[in-house]
Amino acid sequence: MNVTFHKYQGTGNDFIMIDNRELFFDTRNHNLIAQLCERRMGIGADGFILLQNREGYDFEMVYFNADGRPGSMCGNGGRCTVQFARALGVITDKAFFLAADGNHYATVDNTGLVSLKMNDVHQVETGLDYYYLNTGSPHYVQFVDALDELNVFAEGRDIRYNERFKLEGTNVNFAQLQPEAALFVRTYERGVEDETFSCGTGVTATALAASYRGATSPVSIKTLGGNLQVAFEVSATGFTNIYLIGPAQYVFTGTVEV
Repeated sequence: MNVTFHKYQGTGNDFIMIDNRELFFDTRNHNLIAQLCERRMGIGADGFILLQNREGYDFEMVYFNADGRPGSMCGNGGRCTVQFARALGVITDKAFFLAADGNHYATVDNTGLVSLKMNDVHQVETGLDYYYLNTGSPHYVQFVDALDELNVFAEGRDIRYNERFKLEGTNVNFAQLQPEAALFVRTYERGVEDETFSCGTGVTATALAASYRGATSPVSIKTLGGNLQVAFEVSATGFTNIYLIGPAQYVFTGTVEV
């Protein structure tokens, strides 16, 4: 069977998108999904996303990690799915959709800028040199100096597979405060098991962690793949009205035999 797919990217975080409103794709075939995401023998992507119908919503976003396994929330993937839904005519400039972590609202403008409302965060673990929180996916955040020179793969992998995290895994973010309250963020992603150009839930977690160090909303963030913003409000119980803001762009369309 030939399947039409679409590639989208959000600040370098790239995804295979399939319109699965007719439920033709077998989501149990995790090996196939991993093969499609493989960069040498497949299409190549950081993640795999199905857009499906869901009663009461504009659509449902079903996300898989590059290893083929079902994933938790992906912020950049969410923004790309909104842009994909717009291209399909499912939405115009506003979206209400279901993802792995629940409901999400989003808006998209004609420049491709998508503002995605993330779920509230009510718990942040603070250690001597780290922050740990869940922004739809679990994230470990550490602030460092000379981030350009850091071996993110090696350092991130060590944390992701340490005694605490090795079973369930965690994403690992390294951040450096920049002039004018900006952040430079690099992320090791579980499921990809490598550094990616950008991670939406990761920069969201890092922006919230940076607020403990004096950063104020909105926080401007630089990643290897481009620039993002995270806006939020601080409440008595944590953070609310959290928005991940950035571009989501169509790359190409193709067909693959499966």
